[in-house]
Amino acid sequence: MNNYRTLDDFSPKGKRVLVRVDFNVPMQGKRITDKNRILKVLPTITRLSKAGAKVIILSHFGRPNSQYNDDLSLKHLMPTMQDALKGFNISFSNDCIGTLVHSDVDMMKEGDILLLENLRFHAGEELNDPCFSKKLSDLGDIFINDAFSVSHRTHSSISSLAHLLPSYAGILLQSELESLARALETPQRPLGAIVGGAKVSTKLKLLENLVKKVDLLIIGGGMANTFLYARGIGIGKSLAERDLAETVKNIEKAAEISGCKIVLQTDAVVAEELKQDPKIETLPITSVPSDSMILDAGPASIAEFSEQLSKCKTIIWNGPLGAFEISPFHESTVSLAKFVGYSTKKRGITSVAGGGDTVAALTQAGVEEEFSYLSTAGGAFLEWLEGKELPGIIALKVQNK
Repeated sequence: MNNYRTLDDFSPKGKRVLVRVDFNVPMQGKRITDKNRILKVLPTITRLSKAGAKVIILSHFGRPNSQYNDDLSLKHLMPTMQDALKGFNISFSNDCIGTLVHSDVDMMKEGDILLLENLRFHAGEELNDPCFSKKLSDLGDIFINDAFSVSHRTHSSISSLAHLLPSYAGILLQSELESLARALETPQRPLGAIVGGAKVSTKLKLLENLVKKVDLLIIGGGMANTFLYARGIGIGKSLAERDLAETVKNIEKAAEISGCKIVLQTDAVVAEELKQDPKIETLPITSVPSDSMILDAGPASIAEFSEQLSKCKTIIWNGPLGAFEISPFHESTVSLAKFVGYSTKKRGITSVAGGGDTVAALTQAGVEEEFSYLSTAGGAFLEWLEGKELPGIIALKVQNK
């Protein structure tokens, strides 16, 4: 963390501390169905409050199109917040800028916590409007970014606030950055990566970056079909981007030059259509019928993937290997997830996974607690894997110069 200042680097007592979090939690009606994003930032909030800071929480929620929408009001999070922060004085402000908010902030005592209304009710947030950014900064003395999941966005509360106030990384962000650095920037080798998903086109930058950095790259899902097609293997009517065959060949050439071994499946679970519990066959990858689709990797592939990964000391994972949402095409993802989870617990390897589908798949496998680090930051995690510098993180680096 030499490039970023953390909570250890300032005294919060008596300071108005703006804490950017990601409370974009899943809801059913007015009920939160997954509290993880709230629970994960509690260490930062409680530490600041106990140290005497006036803690002012900033977040977006959903896509309200720059206008008030009661369904997307952060006031609905207050019961959960109050339950999670028992013993702390927490209140809600009906806006995030303006006279009302200033009045609410002025009434805060040391240790108080104030949740502001949805930032995206104002167009200035997503437009990164300097005027809106200044109005936010006027509410605080210190800015804390504890939201890696949105740090890839050039929004007022992410990048601009960090330039307007003394800025620091929160406990969650610090943990995430340290975990990611251990996985890709300073990994124990051999370093392996598992990349799945439907389309090569959505992960071109990711693949181009990984083949220069990892020792082993396992490719699954619909992406693998495009690689198989580029190698001249018949894939029937499987999902594939056949027009990217030359692009895929170039990625394979780059991998060979960098010493990165690309591994594809050797057998496949196939069916004539994608539906629940269809008639399936498990065949060698060279024997896929012309009227069938590859919908998952087979047991021989999982054995090969596991053997290759058993040599790795660090593993990065993004994307499922098959159509994991539909039974029985989740088998390869679940089996490999259990293997990586076991390797993390028993061999002490470092395992980092991220992305919405990936987290869902690992949760389905019951191994989400076994991985070294699991990121729910879909877009930010993917851009980090692509080697991009994230605006919210760059802003914190600038502060430390």
